[in-house]
Amino acid sequence: MKNQCFNPYLPSWEYIPDGEPHVFGDRLYIFGSHDRFNGTQFCQNDYVCWSCPVEDLSDWRCEGVIYKKSQDPLAKPDSIMQAPDVCQGPDGRFYLYYTLGLMPVMAVAVCDTPAGQYQYYGLVQYADGTPVGTRDHDLFQFDPGLFRDDDGRTWLYSGFGPAEDGMFAAACRKYRMEGAYAMELASDMRTVRSEPKLVCSKTGTHGFFEASSMRKIDGRYYFIYSSQLGHELCWAVGDRPDGPFSYGGTLISNGDVGLSGKPLNYTGNTHGSLVSLGGQWYVFYHRQTNRHQYSRQACAEPITFADGRFQQAPLSSCGLNGGPLSGDGEYDARIACHLWSRDGALFYGVSGTPEADTHPYFTQTGKDREGDGDQYIANLQDGAVAGFRSFTFHDLQQIGVDVCSSAAGQFTVSTAPESAPICTIPIYPCQEKTWFQAPAEDLSGEHALYFTFHGSGIAALHKIRLLCA
Repeated sequence: MKNQCFNPYLPSWEYIPDGEPHVFGDRLYIFGSHDRFNGTQFCQNDYVCWSCPVEDLSDWRCEGVIYKKSQDPLAKPDSIMQAPDVCQGPDGRFYLYYTLGLMPVMAVAVCDTPAGQYQYYGLVQYADGTPVGTRDHDLFQFDPGLFRDDDGRTWLYSGFGPAEDGMFAAACRKYRMEGAYAMELASDMRTVRSEPKLVCSKTGTHGFFEASSMRKIDGRYYFIYSSQLGHELCWAVGDRPDGPFSYGGTLISNGDVGLSGKPLNYTGNTHGSLVSLGGQWYVFYHRQTNRHQYSRQACAEPITFADGRFQQAPLSSCGLNGGPLSGDGEYDARIACHLWSRDGALFYGVSGTPEADTHPYFTQTGKDREGDGDQYIANLQDGAVAGFRSFTFHDLQQIGVDVCSSAAGQFTVSTAPESAPICTIPIYPCQEKTWFQAPAEDLSGEHALYFTFHGSGIAALHKIRLLCA
Protein backbone atom coordinates (compact mmCIF):
# COMPACT_ATOMS: atom_id res chain seq x y z
CA MET A 1 0.00 0.00 0.00
CA LYS A 2 1.07 3.59 -0.61
CA ASN A 3 0.37 4.64 2.97
CA GLN A 4 -0.63 3.23 6.31
CA CYS A 5 -4.35 2.70 6.97
CA PHE A 6 -6.15 3.81 10.11
CA ASN A 7 -9.56 3.64 11.72
CA PRO A 8 -11.66 5.50 10.75
CA TYR A 9 -10.36 4.82 7.24
CA LEU A 10 -11.93 7.89 5.55
CA PRO A 11 -10.87 11.51 6.14
CA SER A 12 -11.53 12.92 9.60
CA TRP A 13 -14.31 15.22 8.32
CA GLU A 14 -16.32 12.44 6.68
CA TYR A 15 -19.23 10.75 8.45
CA ILE A 16 -20.35 7.63 6.60
CA PRO A 17 -22.23 5.07 8.71
CA ASP A 18 -24.01 1.86 7.62
CA GLY A 19 -21.28 1.04 5.10
CA GLU A 20 -21.92 -1.83 2.69
CA PRO A 21 -18.65 -2.92 1.02
CA HIS A 22 -18.87 -4.24 -2.55
CA VAL A 23 -16.18 -5.07 -5.11
CA PHE A 24 -17.04 -4.09 -8.67
CA GLY A 25 -14.23 -4.61 -11.13
CA ASP A 26 -10.92 -3.78 -9.50
CA ARG A 27 -12.27 -1.36 -6.90
CA LEU A 28 -13.84 -1.64 -3.48
CA TYR A 29 -16.87 0.65 -3.04
CA ILE A 30 -18.51 1.77 0.20
CA PHE A 31 -22.20 2.60 0.02
CA GLY A 32 -23.57 4.06 3.23
CA SER A 33 -25.88 6.67 4.58
CA HIS A 34 -24.42 10.12 5.19
CA ASP A 35 -24.39 11.75 8.60
CA ARG A 36 -23.61 15.35 9.37
CA PHE A 37 -20.99 16.52 11.84
CA ASN A 38 -22.86 17.62 14.95
CA GLY A 39 -26.09 16.54 13.26
CA THR A 40 -29.48 16.71 14.90
CA GLN A 41 -30.80 13.44 13.44
CA PHE A 42 -29.59 10.46 11.44
CA CYS A 43 -28.53 10.59 7.78
CA GLN A 44 -29.05 14.29 7.04
CA ASN A 45 -26.76 14.57 4.01
CA ASP A 46 -27.11 13.27 0.43
CA TYR A 47 -25.53 9.95 -0.53
CA VAL A 48 -21.85 10.03 -1.43
CA CYS A 49 -19.66 7.10 -2.41
CA TRP A 50 -16.02 6.32 -1.63
CA SER A 51 -13.86 3.74 -3.36
CA CYS A 52 -10.29 2.42 -3.42
CA PRO A 53 -8.28 -0.06 -5.49
CA VAL A 54 -8.61 -3.59 -4.15
CA GLU A 55 -4.81 -3.79 -4.03
CA ASP A 56 -4.39 -0.58 -1.99
CA LEU A 57 -6.83 -0.08 0.87
CA SER A 58 -5.12 3.17 1.86
CA ASP A 59 -5.93 4.98 -1.39
CA TRP A 60 -9.54 6.10 -0.84
CA ARG A 61 -11.19 8.41 -3.35
CA CYS A 62 -14.42 10.35 -2.95
CA GLU A 63 -16.68 9.69 -5.93
CA GLY A 64 -18.87 12.64 -4.97
CA VAL A 65 -22.61 12.86 -4.49
CA ILE A 66 -24.25 9.92 -6.26
CA TYR A 67 -27.88 10.60 -5.29
CA LYS A 68 -29.74 13.52 -3.72
CA LYS A 69 -32.83 13.19 -1.56
CA SER A 70 -34.45 15.90 -3.69
CA GLN A 71 -34.55 13.35 -6.54
CA ASP A 72 -37.14 11.28 -4.66
CA PRO A 73 -40.68 12.52 -5.47
CA LEU A 74 -41.82 11.74 -1.91
CA ALA A 75 -39.01 13.71 -0.26
CA LYS A 76 -39.49 16.84 1.80
CA PRO A 77 -36.75 19.38 2.66
CA ASP A 78 -36.18 17.76 6.07
CA SER A 79 -36.39 14.15 4.84
CA ILE A 80 -33.55 11.76 5.51
CA MET A 81 -32.33 8.84 3.41
CA GLN A 82 -31.40 5.88 5.57
CA ALA A 83 -28.95 3.02 5.05
CA PRO A 84 -28.79 2.03 1.36
CA ASP A 85 -27.41 -0.92 -0.54
CA VAL A 86 -26.39 -1.40 -4.18
CA CYS A 87 -26.69 -4.44 -6.42
CA GLN A 88 -25.78 -5.05 -10.05
CA GLY A 89 -28.77 -6.26 -12.00
CA PRO A 90 -28.97 -8.83 -14.83
CA ASP A 91 -28.86 -5.93 -17.32
CA GLY A 92 -25.44 -4.88 -16.00
CA ARG A 93 -26.73 -1.67 -14.47
CA PHE A 94 -26.46 -0.79 -10.79
CA TYR A 95 -29.48 -0.40 -8.53
CA LEU A 96 -29.49 1.61 -5.29
CA TYR A 97 -32.14 0.74 -2.69
CA TYR A 98 -33.09 2.98 0.24
CA THR A 99 -35.88 4.09 2.54
CA LEU A 100 -36.90 7.70 3.07
CA GLY A 101 -37.46 8.81 6.64
CA LEU A 102 -39.78 6.42 8.44
CA MET A 103 -41.97 5.73 5.42
CA PRO A 104 -42.87 2.02 5.09
CA VAL A 105 -41.98 1.85 1.39
CA MET A 106 -38.62 1.37 -0.34
CA ALA A 107 -37.33 3.27 -3.36
CA VAL A 108 -34.88 2.28 -6.09
CA ALA A 109 -32.52 4.39 -8.18
CA VAL A 110 -30.44 3.18 -11.13
CA CYS A 111 -27.11 4.04 -12.76
CA ASP A 112 -24.87 2.63 -15.49
CA THR A 113 -21.79 2.67 -13.21
CA PRO A 114 -21.31 1.83 -9.51
CA ALA A 115 -20.63 5.41 -8.42
CA GLY A 116 -22.15 7.62 -11.09
CA GLN A 117 -25.24 9.78 -10.96
CA TYR A 118 -28.17 7.57 -9.95
CA GLN A 119 -31.64 8.37 -11.23
CA TYR A 120 -34.92 7.65 -9.47
CA TYR A 121 -36.49 4.43 -10.77
CA GLY A 122 -39.53 3.75 -8.58
CA LEU A 123 -40.81 1.91 -5.50
CA VAL A 124 -40.37 -1.77 -4.71
CA GLN A 125 -43.72 -3.27 -5.64
CA TYR A 126 -45.81 -6.40 -5.77
CA ALA A 127 -46.66 -8.00 -9.13
CA ASP A 128 -49.91 -6.00 -9.35
CA GLY A 129 -48.01 -2.72 -9.00
CA THR A 130 -48.92 -2.09 -5.35
CA PRO A 131 -45.90 -0.70 -3.47
CA VAL A 132 -44.66 -3.08 -0.78
CA GLY A 133 -45.51 -1.52 2.57
CA THR A 134 -48.90 -0.07 1.61
CA ARG A 135 -51.16 -3.09 2.13
CA ASP A 136 -52.97 -3.72 5.40
CA HIS A 137 -50.47 -5.06 7.98
CA ASP A 138 -47.77 -5.09 5.28
CA LEU A 139 -44.01 -5.34 5.73
CA PHE A 140 -42.41 -2.16 7.03
CA GLN A 141 -39.42 -1.80 4.74
CA PHE A 142 -36.15 -0.65 6.30
CA ASP A 143 -32.37 -1.06 5.81
CA PRO A 144 -32.27 -2.98 2.51
CA GLY A 145 -29.73 -5.70 1.86
CA LEU A 146 -29.35 -6.95 -1.71
CA PHE A 147 -27.86 -10.23 -2.85
CA ARG A 148 -27.52 -11.70 -6.34
CA ASP A 149 -26.91 -15.43 -6.18
CA ASP A 150 -24.75 -17.53 -8.46
CA ASP A 151 -27.89 -18.73 -10.27
CA GLY A 152 -28.79 -15.15 -11.23
CA ARG A 153 -31.66 -14.82 -8.75
CA THR A 154 -31.74 -11.56 -6.80
CA TRP A 155 -32.90 -11.32 -3.20
CA LEU A 156 -33.98 -8.30 -1.19
CA TYR A 157 -33.73 -8.40 2.61
CA SER A 158 -35.54 -5.79 4.65
CA GLY A 159 -37.11 -5.28 8.04
CA PHE A 160 -37.10 -3.66 11.44
CA GLY A 161 -37.41 -5.09 14.95
CA PRO A 162 -38.34 -2.37 17.47
CA ALA A 163 -39.87 -3.02 20.86
CA GLU A 164 -43.65 -3.34 20.70
CA ASP A 165 -44.16 -1.24 23.82
CA GLY A 166 -41.81 1.62 22.91
CA MET A 167 -41.92 4.59 20.55
CA PHE A 168 -42.85 2.30 17.64
CA ALA A 169 -45.77 0.62 19.45
CA ALA A 170 -48.39 2.03 17.08
CA ALA A 171 -46.30 1.14 14.02
CA CYS A 172 -45.88 -2.43 15.29
CA ARG A 173 -49.66 -2.77 15.31
CA LYS A 174 -49.98 -1.38 11.79
CA TYR A 175 -47.05 -3.06 10.04
CA ARG A 176 -45.09 -6.29 10.17
CA MET A 177 -42.07 -5.40 12.26
CA GLU A 178 -41.13 -8.82 13.66
CA GLY A 179 -37.62 -8.94 12.19
CA ALA A 180 -35.94 -9.39 8.80
CA TYR A 181 -37.76 -10.61 5.69
CA ALA A 182 -36.55 -12.02 2.36
CA MET A 183 -38.16 -11.37 -1.03
CA GLU A 184 -37.02 -12.53 -4.45
CA LEU A 185 -36.88 -9.76 -7.07
CA ALA A 186 -37.89 -10.07 -10.69
CA SER A 187 -35.47 -9.12 -13.47
CA ASP A 188 -36.76 -5.54 -13.45
CA MET A 189 -35.10 -5.22 -9.99
CA ARG A 190 -38.14 -3.61 -8.37
CA THR A 191 -40.99 -6.16 -8.53
CA VAL A 192 -41.03 -8.85 -5.87
CA ARG A 193 -41.71 -12.38 -7.09
CA SER A 194 -42.46 -13.79 -3.64
CA GLU A 195 -44.34 -12.67 -0.55
CA PRO A 196 -42.08 -11.34 2.24
CA LYS A 197 -40.81 -14.26 4.35
CA LEU A 198 -39.57 -13.82 7.92
CA VAL A 199 -36.01 -15.12 8.05
CA CYS A 200 -34.61 -13.62 11.28
CA SER A 201 -36.83 -12.90 14.28
CA LYS A 202 -36.38 -9.96 16.64
CA THR A 203 -36.85 -12.19 19.69
CA GLY A 204 -33.95 -13.03 22.01
CA THR A 205 -30.85 -11.20 23.22
CA HIS A 206 -29.21 -11.39 19.81
CA GLY A 207 -32.47 -11.12 17.89
CA PHE A 208 -32.74 -8.98 14.79
CA PHE A 209 -33.10 -5.22 15.14
CA GLU A 210 -31.97 -3.73 11.79
CA ALA A 211 -29.22 -3.69 9.12
CA SER A 212 -29.89 -6.72 6.89
CA SER A 213 -27.03 -7.94 4.71
CA MET A 214 -26.23 -11.21 2.96
CA ARG A 215 -23.01 -12.94 1.87
CA LYS A 216 -22.42 -16.41 0.37
CA ILE A 217 -19.36 -18.33 1.51
CA ASP A 218 -18.45 -21.87 0.43
CA GLY A 219 -22.00 -22.55 -0.71
CA ARG A 220 -23.69 -21.39 2.49
CA TYR A 221 -25.61 -18.18 3.16
CA TYR A 222 -24.45 -15.82 5.93
CA PHE A 223 -27.02 -13.30 7.09
CA ILE A 224 -25.48 -10.25 8.80
CA TYR A 225 -27.50 -7.91 10.99
CA SER A 226 -27.48 -5.56 13.96
CA SER A 227 -28.95 -7.18 17.05
CA GLN A 228 -31.28 -5.99 19.78
CA LEU A 229 -28.17 -5.02 21.77
CA GLY A 230 -27.49 -2.29 19.21
CA HIS A 231 -23.70 -2.15 19.48
CA GLU A 232 -22.97 -5.44 17.67
CA LEU A 233 -23.13 -6.98 14.22
CA CYS A 234 -24.13 -10.64 14.32
CA TRP A 235 -24.16 -13.46 11.81
CA ALA A 236 -26.51 -16.35 11.18
CA VAL A 237 -26.07 -19.13 8.61
CA GLY A 238 -28.31 -21.26 6.44
CA ASP A 239 -28.40 -23.41 3.32
CA ARG A 240 -30.90 -21.29 1.35
CA PRO A 241 -31.00 -17.55 0.60
CA ASP A 242 -34.48 -17.36 2.16
CA GLY A 243 -33.51 -19.24 5.31
CA PRO A 244 -33.96 -20.66 7.80
CA PHE A 245 -30.85 -19.21 9.46
CA SER A 246 -29.20 -20.35 12.68
CA TYR A 247 -27.51 -17.80 14.93
CA GLY A 248 -23.73 -18.04 14.73
CA GLY A 249 -22.25 -15.28 16.88
CA THR A 250 -20.97 -11.72 16.99
CA LEU A 251 -18.85 -10.30 14.19
CA ILE A 252 -17.91 -7.10 16.00
CA SER A 253 -19.04 -4.80 18.80
CA ASN A 254 -18.22 -1.09 18.60
CA GLY A 255 -17.37 -1.26 22.30
CA ASP A 256 -15.51 -4.61 22.21
CA VAL A 257 -18.34 -5.97 24.37
CA GLY A 258 -17.92 -9.72 24.55
CA LEU A 259 -14.13 -9.54 24.38
CA SER A 260 -13.73 -7.74 27.70
CA GLY A 261 -15.51 -7.54 31.02
CA LYS A 262 -16.76 -4.01 30.31
CA PRO A 263 -17.24 -1.77 27.25
CA LEU A 264 -13.92 -0.29 26.16
CA ASN A 265 -15.44 2.33 23.91
CA TYR A 266 -18.56 4.47 23.68
CA THR A 267 -21.24 2.35 22.09
CA GLY A 268 -24.29 3.04 19.95
CA ASN A 269 -25.98 1.49 16.95
CA THR A 270 -23.88 -0.13 14.26
CA HIS A 271 -24.43 -1.38 10.71
CA GLY A 272 -22.14 -2.90 8.12
CA SER A 273 -21.12 -6.12 6.42
CA LEU A 274 -18.31 -8.33 5.16
CA VAL A 275 -16.00 -8.44 2.17
CA SER A 276 -13.16 -10.78 1.19
CA LEU A 277 -10.04 -9.20 -0.32
CA GLY A 278 -7.01 -11.25 -1.28
CA GLY A 279 -8.19 -14.15 0.85
CA GLN A 280 -8.67 -12.00 3.97
CA TRP A 281 -12.13 -11.25 5.33
CA TYR A 282 -12.91 -7.77 6.68
CA VAL A 283 -15.89 -6.57 8.69
CA PHE A 284 -17.10 -3.01 8.10
CA TYR A 285 -18.97 -1.13 10.84
CA HIS A 286 -19.23 2.38 12.30
CA ARG A 287 -18.35 4.24 15.49
CA GLN A 288 -20.03 7.13 17.31
CA THR A 289 -18.61 10.63 17.76
CA ASN A 290 -19.64 13.92 19.35
CA ARG A 291 -21.57 12.28 22.25
CA HIS A 292 -24.51 11.04 20.15
CA GLN A 293 -25.50 8.68 17.32
CA TYR A 294 -25.93 11.36 14.65
CA SER A 295 -22.27 11.74 13.59
CA ARG A 296 -21.01 8.23 12.87
CA GLN A 297 -17.82 7.22 11.06
CA ALA A 298 -16.81 4.24 8.94
CA CYS A 299 -14.36 1.69 10.36
CA ALA A 300 -13.21 -1.80 9.34
CA GLU A 301 -11.29 -4.70 10.86
CA PRO A 302 -9.76 -7.96 9.62
CA ILE A 303 -11.80 -10.89 10.87
CA THR A 304 -10.94 -14.57 11.19
CA PHE A 305 -13.07 -17.11 9.32
CA ALA A 306 -12.35 -20.82 9.75
CA ASP A 307 -14.39 -24.01 9.66
CA GLY A 308 -17.49 -22.11 8.62
CA ARG A 309 -17.41 -19.73 11.58
CA PHE A 310 -16.38 -16.14 12.23
CA GLN A 311 -14.55 -15.12 15.38
CA GLN A 312 -15.45 -11.76 16.88
CA ALA A 313 -13.02 -9.12 15.61
CA PRO A 314 -11.41 -6.78 18.16
CA LEU A 315 -11.40 -3.03 17.61
CA SER A 316 -8.14 -1.55 16.40
CA SER A 317 -6.52 1.67 15.26
CA CYS A 318 -4.96 0.00 12.23
CA GLY A 319 -8.04 -1.61 10.62
CA LEU A 320 -7.29 -2.19 6.92
CA ASN A 321 -3.54 -1.73 7.37
CA GLY A 322 -2.72 -5.43 7.16
CA GLY A 323 -0.89 -5.33 10.49
CA PRO A 324 0.24 -3.00 13.28
CA LEU A 325 1.18 0.61 12.65
CA SER A 326 4.77 1.79 12.75
CA GLY A 327 5.90 2.52 16.29
CA ASP A 328 7.93 5.47 15.07
CA GLY A 329 5.86 8.45 13.95
CA GLU A 330 3.10 10.96 14.65
CA TYR A 331 -0.57 10.00 14.76
CA ASP A 332 -3.89 11.78 15.14
CA ALA A 333 -5.60 11.07 18.43
CA ARG A 334 -8.78 10.35 16.44
CA ILE A 335 -7.50 6.85 15.62
CA ALA A 336 -7.92 5.75 19.25
CA CYS A 337 -10.06 2.60 19.21
CA HIS A 338 -10.76 2.57 22.95
CA LEU A 339 -12.04 5.51 24.96
CA TRP A 340 -13.63 5.75 28.40
CA SER A 341 -13.84 7.93 31.51
CA ARG A 342 -12.98 7.05 35.10
CA ASP A 343 -16.57 5.84 35.34
CA GLY A 344 -16.32 3.68 32.22
CA ALA A 345 -18.09 4.13 28.88
CA LEU A 346 -21.74 4.70 27.91
CA PHE A 347 -24.26 3.61 25.29
CA TYR A 348 -25.21 6.83 23.52
CA GLY A 349 -28.92 7.54 23.24
CA VAL A 350 -30.25 8.48 19.82
CA SER A 351 -30.35 12.16 20.72
CA GLY A 352 -27.45 12.22 23.14
CA THR A 353 -26.94 11.09 26.70
CA PRO A 354 -27.05 13.79 29.41
CA GLU A 355 -24.54 12.07 31.68
CA ALA A 356 -22.05 12.04 28.80
CA ASP A 357 -21.00 15.58 29.76
CA THR A 358 -18.34 14.13 32.06
CA HIS A 359 -16.99 11.74 29.42
CA PRO A 360 -14.36 12.16 26.68
CA TYR A 361 -15.50 12.10 23.05
CA PHE A 362 -14.32 12.50 19.46
CA THR A 363 -15.08 15.82 17.80
CA GLN A 364 -13.59 18.25 15.24
CA THR A 365 -12.94 21.88 14.52
CA GLY A 366 -14.86 23.55 11.68
CA LYS A 367 -18.30 22.89 10.28
CA ASP A 368 -19.64 19.81 8.53
CA ARG A 369 -17.38 18.70 5.66
CA GLU A 370 -15.20 21.75 6.29
CA GLY A 371 -12.79 20.25 8.77
CA ASP A 372 -9.09 20.87 8.36
CA GLY A 373 -8.24 17.35 9.45
CA ASP A 374 -8.12 18.36 13.11
CA GLN A 375 -10.38 15.78 14.67
CA TYR A 376 -9.42 15.18 18.28
CA ILE A 377 -10.44 13.77 21.65
CA ALA A 378 -12.18 16.37 23.81
CA ASN A 379 -13.15 16.49 27.48
CA LEU A 380 -10.45 14.27 28.96
CA GLN A 381 -10.94 14.57 32.71
CA ASP A 382 -9.16 12.87 35.59
CA GLY A 383 -9.05 9.10 35.02
CA ALA A 384 -10.04 9.21 31.32
CA VAL A 385 -8.29 6.73 29.01
CA ALA A 386 -7.58 6.69 25.25
CA GLY A 387 -6.28 3.41 23.84
CA PHE A 388 -4.54 2.72 20.51
CA ARG A 389 -4.09 -0.80 19.06
CA SER A 390 -1.47 -1.51 17.94
CA PHE A 391 2.10 -0.56 16.97
CA THR A 392 5.34 -2.37 16.16
CA PHE A 393 8.23 -0.86 18.11
CA HIS A 394 11.99 -1.07 17.73
CA ASP A 395 13.65 0.40 20.82
CA LEU A 396 11.02 2.96 21.80
CA GLN A 397 12.69 5.99 23.38
CA GLN A 398 10.17 8.80 23.80
CA ILE A 399 6.42 9.49 23.73
CA GLY A 400 4.76 12.88 23.21
CA VAL A 401 1.24 14.30 23.35
CA ASP A 402 -0.12 17.34 21.52
CA VAL A 403 -2.53 18.96 23.98
CA CYS A 404 -4.63 22.09 24.27
CA SER A 405 -6.26 22.39 27.65
CA SER A 406 -6.94 23.90 31.02
CA ALA A 407 -5.51 20.75 32.55
CA ALA A 408 -2.58 20.37 34.89
CA GLY A 409 -1.31 16.90 35.65
CA GLN A 410 0.15 14.07 33.63
CA PHE A 411 -0.52 11.41 31.04
CA THR A 412 0.67 7.95 32.00
CA VAL A 413 1.21 5.55 29.11
CA SER A 414 0.94 1.78 29.44
CA THR A 415 0.64 -1.21 27.11
CA ALA A 416 -2.59 -2.47 28.68
CA PRO A 417 -5.40 -0.75 30.61
CA GLU A 418 -4.17 -1.82 34.06
CA SER A 419 -0.47 -2.45 33.49
CA ALA A 420 2.41 -0.42 34.91
CA PRO A 421 3.26 2.81 33.05
CA ILE A 422 6.12 2.83 30.57
CA CYS A 423 6.08 6.63 30.36
CA THR A 424 4.81 9.59 32.39
CA ILE A 425 4.28 12.90 30.58
CA PRO A 426 3.66 16.01 32.75
CA ILE A 427 1.40 18.67 31.19
CA TYR A 428 0.35 22.17 32.22
CA PRO A 429 -2.43 24.54 31.09
CA CYS A 430 -1.98 25.92 27.56
CA GLN A 431 -4.33 27.99 25.39
CA GLU A 432 -2.88 26.68 22.14
CA LYS A 433 -1.88 23.18 21.06
CA THR A 434 1.41 22.34 22.75
CA TRP A 435 3.67 19.29 22.61
CA PHE A 436 4.69 17.62 25.87
CA GLN A 437 7.02 14.66 25.81
CA ALA A 438 8.99 12.37 28.11
CA PRO A 439 11.38 9.41 27.95
CA ALA A 440 9.77 5.99 27.65
CA GLU A 441 10.91 2.55 28.68
CA ASP A 442 12.68 0.62 25.96
CA LEU A 443 9.93 -1.23 24.10
CA SER A 444 10.16 -3.59 21.12
CA GLY A 445 7.65 -5.78 19.34
CA GLU A 446 3.89 -5.34 18.92
CA HIS A 447 2.07 -3.43 21.66
CA ALA A 448 -1.01 -1.32 22.31
CA LEU A 449 -0.70 2.05 24.06
CA TYR A 450 -3.14 3.42 26.64
CA PHE A 451 -2.95 7.09 27.62
CA THR A 452 -4.52 7.90 31.01
CA PHE A 453 -4.94 11.48 32.19
CA HIS A 454 -4.43 12.22 35.90
CA GLY A 455 -4.97 15.74 37.19
CA SER A 456 -7.29 18.71 37.35
CA GLY A 457 -9.06 20.56 34.57
CA ILE A 458 -9.96 19.29 31.10
CA ALA A 459 -7.55 18.19 28.37
CA ALA A 460 -8.01 17.94 24.60
CA LEU A 461 -5.70 15.40 22.95
CA HIS A 462 -4.90 16.14 19.30
CA LYS A 463 -1.94 13.93 18.42
CA ILE A 464 0.53 11.43 19.84
CA ARG A 465 4.19 11.10 18.84
CA LEU A 466 6.33 7.97 19.12
CA LEU A 467 10.09 8.08 18.77
CA CYS A 468 12.24 4.97 18.42
CA ALA A 469 16.02 4.74 18.37
